[in-house]
Amino acid sequence: MSIKTELQNSKVYFNLQLLASQVVEGMITGMHKSPFHGFSSEFAEHKVYNNGESTKHIDWKLFARTDKLYTKKYEEETNLRCHLIIDNSASMHYPKRKNFSVTNLNKIGFSVLASAILMNLLKKQRDAVGLSVYGNTYDFHISEKGSERHFNLITNQLEQLLMSKPKVADTNTVKYLHEIAEKLHKRSLIFFFTDMLQYSSNKEELFGALKHLKYNKHEVVLFHTLDYKTEVDFEYDNTPKSFVDVETGEKVDLYPENIKEVFAEKVKNYINEIKLECAKYKIKYVPVDVSESFDKIVNIYLTEKQRFG
Repeated sequence: MSIKTELQNSKVYFNLQLLASQVVEGMITGMHKSPFHGFSSEFAEHKVYNNGESTKHIDWKLFARTDKLYTKKYEEETNLRCHLIIDNSASMHYPKRKNFSVTNLNKIGFSVLASAILMNLLKKQRDAVGLSVYGNTYDFHISEKGSERHFNLITNQLEQLLMSKPKVADTNTVKYLHEIAEKLHKRSLIFFFTDMLQYSSNKEELFGALKHLKYNKHEVVLFHTLDYKTEVDFEYDNTPKSFVDVETGEKVDLYPENIKEVFAEKVKNYINEIKLECAKYKIKYVPVDVSESFDKIVNIYLTEKQRFG
């Protein structure tokens, strides 16, 4: 992908909608060999036929063109409602990036572009989307709608999020997740982007808040967003380094090689524990590396959309 995102003079020099659309269209073009063959705007008024359903509404003309069984989707059928939640704590602005591109993202950049991609997919299917953003304050909330104006409003908010500067302050994730849960009144598919760095200090309260998100039959997908090179694999040359906690400002000086093995083991245990806790609460846990492509995000969306319906 050649399109770049640059933050200069506090302005975003790119079209987030266009970039998300290009990523999605590129993926759809390559889906002819995948189980999601046929996912495009052509199918906005159709859904996959499931064995056991009545054959009354099968679109046989579409079957003749695609060799796939789809049923016609009618106005009275409820479209998907999706709510995006983005953790905008200071740690999500790691690693520092002067210039953004699809292959050069930090955690907040990845979360913003992934959200824009999900919105693009939802828009193609005429589904409703909402957005919540929190950091050291509850920054933004808008309920699920499907209008063009609504999508543009959320896109504008995502672009502002890219321009925002991290604030060195504690993030009360538990409080804000409870507040978001109270605002979600209709059954929704929830995608939550977070690095889960508040987990170790209050895991019981945090998963209590995540469980609250599931009330009213909501489904929750937790995208555990990390920079694997440094936060998981701890790849640094063995020269003295100063590590600064971006949320508290605390500084530690050390040689990376001296703690790499211990660090890797602790991170592995930390990720496994979160995965097990998510399984216990029936939250779909999806680890994502900000240096990877968005294929995993799209495939999870397509799988969950089929299951959610």
